[in-house]
Parts: sequence; C-alpha cells; structure tokens
Amino acid sequence: MVEPYKDLIELAIPAKAQYVGVVRLTVSGIANRMGFHYDDIEDMKLALAEACTNAVDHAYSGQEGQIAVSFFIFEDRLAIRVSDEGNSFDISSVKQRSGPIDKDLPLTSMRERGLGLHLMETLMDRVEINGGRGVIVTMTKFIHRDEVEQDVDSPEKTKSHG
Repeated sequence: MVEPYKDLIELAIPAKAQYVGVVRLTVSGIANRMGFHYDDIEDMKLALAEACTNAVDHAYSGQEGQIAVSFFIFEDRLAIRVSDEGNSFDISSVKQRSGPIDKDLPLTSMRERGLGLHLMETLMDRVEINGGRGVIVTMTKFIHRDEVEQDVDSPEKTKSHG
C-alpha cells in the first residue's frame, strides 16, 4: 500500500529557462516550511533546477511546451515530480555515455554527457526516471532531524573513571 501524502502543491511552467528560478523559489519555500536544513534545501534547489533545465533543453526541441512540477509533502520527506510531454530518452544509454566525470572536459561537454543526472542522484536521497510519452523525474529528500546522537556529550559519557 502506498503511503498517502499530507499535501500536494502543483506548478505548471512554460518550458523556458527564465521560469526555472520560480521552481527553485517554490521548493525553497516548501522545504523551509517543512523544517529541512539549509544545506538540504540548497541541494534540492540545485537538483530541481537540473531536472527542469533538462526538460527545457531536451523535451520540446525549441517548440512550445509545459513542465509540470508536483511537490508531494509527507511527514518525513518531500517528493518532487518533474514531468513533460516532450521527447523521451533512454536513461541507460545516458548513464552509459556519462561514464566517470572528467574534470578536464568543459562543463558544457560534461552536461551533455549526463552530469545533470549525476548531480540529481548525488544531491537527492532517491531519483526515479520514467520515459514513455515525455519524461517523469521523481526525486525524494528525507528530513534528517537531530542527526547528532542523544547523550553523546553528556557528562556521564565523558567523565573519566579514575
């Protein structure tokens, strides 16, 4: 059984680069309200911008189109779905083509070789990509509250027995 989400926020933007910033601001506001740490919010903004930029650059090949961004709010995580109805792609061939990152290559060359996908997978806890009619990228980030163990610095643990 799939766990129901608490809230759903949906956004539809034109597949144009100038609207990617709107999506970044939206995820920042949602994640901040949910209690994510600053670094996790920055990671989500970058991963989401990559997913949207991929849709802008590849989905519609210069034609008009829309990108749908859905934010599924759960108690312990935020799942973000970016979907378009443009050109699909073969995820396994992109991964195979990307290979190891070569720091001597220009950034534009690395982007064409799947750097955006690598970034999304590195910055998010879970990334799923489905093709077919368009592309659907679903990225999930879990809220990590109080990662420091309780009682680590308590006097009882640090007291020397002598």
